[in-house]
Amino acid sequence: MALPDDFLQELRIRNDITNVISGYVNLKRRGRNMVGLCPFHGEKTASFTVYPETESFYCFGCGVGGDVVSFIRRIENLDYIDAVKLLAQRSGMEMPEDSYDDSLQKLRLRIYEANREAARFFFSRLNLPTGKSGLDYLHGRQLSDRTIRSFGLGFAPDSWSDLTDHLTEKGFKPDELLQANLSTKTKNGGLIDRFRNRVMFPIIDVRGNVIAFGGRIMTDEKPKYLNTSDTLVFKKSNNLFALNRAKNSKSDKLILCEGYMDVIALHQAGFDFAIATLGTALTSEQAVIIKRYTDTVVICYDADEAGQKATARAIEILRREGLDIRVLTVPNGKDPDEYIKHHGANGYIKFKQLLEATGNDLEYRLRKLKESHNVETPDGKIKFMTEAAKLLSQLDNQIERDVYAGRLCDEMEVDKTAFKNQISKYVRSRFKREKTDEFNRIRKQITSETERFGDRNNGKVRAVKAEEALIAYLMLNPDMVRSVRSKLPPEKMITEFNRKVYSVITQRILEGRTAAITDISGEFSVEENSRIASLLANNNVETNSPQSCREFVDIILEEGEKRSADEIAKESPEEIQAYFDKLREQQKKKK
Repeated sequence: MALPDDFLQELRIRNDITNVISGYVNLKRRGRNMVGLCPFHGEKTASFTVYPETESFYCFGCGVGGDVVSFIRRIENLDYIDAVKLLAQRSGMEMPEDSYDDSLQKLRLRIYEANREAARFFFSRLNLPTGKSGLDYLHGRQLSDRTIRSFGLGFAPDSWSDLTDHLTEKGFKPDELLQANLSTKTKNGGLIDRFRNRVMFPIIDVRGNVIAFGGRIMTDEKPKYLNTSDTLVFKKSNNLFALNRAKNSKSDKLILCEGYMDVIALHQAGFDFAIATLGTALTSEQAVIIKRYTDTVVICYDADEAGQKATARAIEILRREGLDIRVLTVPNGKDPDEYIKHHGANGYIKFKQLLEATGNDLEYRLRKLKESHNVETPDGKIKFMTEAAKLLSQLDNQIERDVYAGRLCDEMEVDKTAFKNQISKYVRSRFKREKTDEFNRIRKQITSETERFGDRNNGKVRAVKAEEALIAYLMLNPDMVRSVRSKLPPEKMITEFNRKVYSVITQRILEGRTAAITDISGEFSVEENSRIASLLANNNVETNSPQSCREFVDIILEEGEKRSADEIAKESPEEIQAYFDKLREQQKKKK
């Protein structure tokens, strides 16, 4: 998708990478660069680095990197053109016309339009005779007409193709309806509605687009809730219900619920900072998104066994993102919606009291752990304290460990020294395990990158290192390209990926064009852009010189001439002799 060079250069200038990323990540200066906690994986020590000089970013923890466009692509889950459009809009720029293939973007736009029209259709059906069961259900859940309108709730009629026929009349094509997952195809090739006889909950992203729907069936049929499958504009694991509303709340926290109705009931009651996952358990991607809007999350799941398991899993995921976690348990096994209704006019006050009295996730887990053991018996007490020691060993803050250890020992009448020694044993074991896991993760990452980019270097590590250093140097010193390219054509590069990058940047520079990472990012995938950012981050260009550049070229050419034993064995005696003669000649020249 080629965009004009002058447009990309202006886009880069107007969207300073440090300023853009600062809107998502809390950055601190470290020398000439900026560092922060990576928004793409959970970490406690900052390994995410922004390099203003090369206009790139790279995380040494997870290997993600690239330019400002790559960052927006990942953080907003957009394709290249949509990310460019977002940055252009941010800086008041107009997108160039007729300079790129926008077929995918047009399809995405049509899906947005189809979803918006479908939301209007569903809402309009609530007040028709065919939607009476849906409206009765919502009123039965004590939702006001104002709340129903505010959330755009609706009803999918109990018919085969009402929505499909309506959207077809509006000009939408069958493929667009299938891509939006609003219609499905029958065995004979016809289209029918995906949602039928269901109360409909529009799912809206933080930019105000209707991206998907959740539907609750009006009968006892399964599944009870049906959600839009992943589409070009929607991915369940990357979105949260009502975040578009909660992000504007004046509260400094978010309440994480299990379902749509709990969220809507809380908003109606005055708690406008409630959100929910979308028919799936909380994902690490959703936790990263939550971290952008708050530092404190109150988990408010059902009190049943499934809800408690979901709570335990959510705690682990949210803790990895460094969030302050509170756990709200509604009394008598009720969910938030039921609890608020039960107290009628006092529902807001009662729930607010619960909210203010919530303990942190550690207190919650210790309480649940204690409830699972009979601590009145010696055996039960030993098992409880052993499990508690394991739990406390997961805390990184030693003061926090000591405070809770002391409190438990006083409560259970256990020797503090023995208990703390047990905790220390588990801490050492955890650090050792985490170190091993980190090593294995890095090794796996390197292996997968090698396989993904086709790095068949035949053991010529020295040449590959030289290639990477050369590419990094040339991107910041384009004046050297002409002389380097004359000695080192792209086909002489040993690594396939490096060959591709080298070819792109040198060709652009020879044509009088710029070759900064933003200029070329459109020609590579987000994974490939991470690899390019890695080259820049791991090669200190400032310590190199024109002489270093020439040495890189010599190493690449020299290593390229070497052949493996297997290669030599396949050649004729004459070819082998010629090869060794050439090596001897090269050695003489060096002397």
